Amino acid sequence: MTWRKRIFDLFFASLLVIILGPILLGLVIWLLLKEGRPLFHVAERMKTPEQSFNLWKLRTMTVVEGDQGVSGGNKSARITPTGAWLRKRRLDEFPQLWNILRGDLSFVGPRPPLREYVERFPDIYGQVLQSRPGVTGLATIRFHKHEDRLLERCKTPEETDAVYCRICVPRKARLDLIYQRHQSTCYDFDLVFQTIGNLFKRR
Repeated sequence: MTWRKRIFDLFFASLLVIILGPILLGLVIWLLLKEGRPLFHVAERMKTPEQSFNLWKLRTMTVVEGDQGVSGGNKSARITPTGAWLRKRRLDEFPQLWNILRGDLSFVGPRPPLREYVERFPDIYGQVLQSRPGVTGLATIRFHKHEDRLLERCKTPEETDAVYCRICVPRKARLDLIYQRHQSTCYDFDLVFQTIGNLFKRR
């Protein structure tokens, strides 16, 4: 990560913590009243092919011990009504501001993958994770909705995994590498504003 990108991340993450802090506190209290504990979902993700970190989100699903793998239609019944509302607006990702401040994430970059996929596709993620993972990015903007539709049709963990490996991993990697080749502060601004625009369209 370049020093310009790190300054960009620190400045805007700090600004958003100040601006959105009261909203996040309100969401946490609302989630506590509606769903109870735990309030956060903390999951291992990979920062580099060798280095992992804990990714923070507001909890949107009922808790199942030993849960792993990407979320497909086989997990849709576990999404709570509150969680569905948070996911639609991507408010469940507010706690990732902490990950940005820590340096685990950037605002813009490839979504951080699970360890199992990094180990299964070392050539792909060896290239993709040369960029710091991000909260949003080109692949998120261009492929996220299509990925959701593909995975929603999956009824078993095995089917979800097969579709994710066969279709989602290579397509997202292709977009992530396009971003990597053209990355700049201006491009990051553009992708952030596209993400904000998409959120308003959803509403």
